[in-house]
Amino acid sequence: MSNKLPELNTILFKQLDRLMEAETIEQLQSEMDRGKAVSAVASQIIANAKLVLEAQIALGGDNAKQLPDMLGITSE
Repeated sequence: MSNKLPELNTILFKQLDRLMEAETIEQLQSEMDRGKAVSAVASQIIANAKLVLEAQIALGGDNAKQLPDMLGITSE
């Protein structure tokens, strides 16, 4: 796991695939429970990334020009 937002996007789509592939009610229930947990954690990760980005913008200057590493965006 890379701890960057693009990886989170991949994880969320994999969870969606598992939900769609569930073949029994038990599997579906299990994946729904897992999906709720993944969603709750993902929401916190996204909120944290937003806070980090807003703080960096608020600092201004050179800090605002360099995006936080957790966004997974490089300026090459």
